[in-house]
Amino acid sequence: MEARASAKYLRGSAQKARLVVDMIRGKNVNEALAVLQYTNKRAADGIEKCVRSAVANATEAAEKANIAIDPDDLWVKACFIDMGPTKNRRRMRPAPQGRAYKERRHFHHVTVLLSSEEQAALAAGKRAGSKAGKPKTSKPGKKLSAKAGAPKTPAKRAATKQADTGTSETPAAAATTSPATETATEE
Repeated sequence: MEARASAKYLRGSAQKARLVVDMIRGKNVNEALAVLQYTNKRAADGIEKCVRSAVANATEAAEKANIAIDPDDLWVKACFIDMGPTKNRRRMRPAPQGRAYKERRHFHHVTVLLSSEEQAALAAGKRAGSKAGKPKTSKPGKKLSAKAGAPKTPAKRAATKQADTGTSETPAAAATTSPATETATEE
């Protein structure tokens, strides 16, 4: 069973609130609430209220569906922050030499998704599905190692050809010998 809660128009920037949300994502609800309670960040209070609201939503939905659910079994499946408006929260700050700086006071929205399903089973299913049957590809701009099939330099290509044909002459020595010396050695 999943439960969702959202808190909108909380004061503070979304970037600073994301730092707090990253600490609780994927944890048990009790651990997440303990982390939020002792986090020394302004955004932690609003996020904690949102998590408590999601727990209440989960128990309410379970009662309506006539399902027994233990709030201790819930874990934070997803938690994210969206940017809110800055409209009507623009101020001017005095600056040196008679100037003024614009100050934008930000809002953010918090969304928390809790789940009572097995966390390990979901994570194992995602890992198995993401790695199964996908060939290894390189990203543009990244160099592959020689084992992964990287393009070889001309000297390496010549060395591998000689290894295949069985000649012991190095590519540099083969280039320096002249045709006249080759005919003299053959006679």
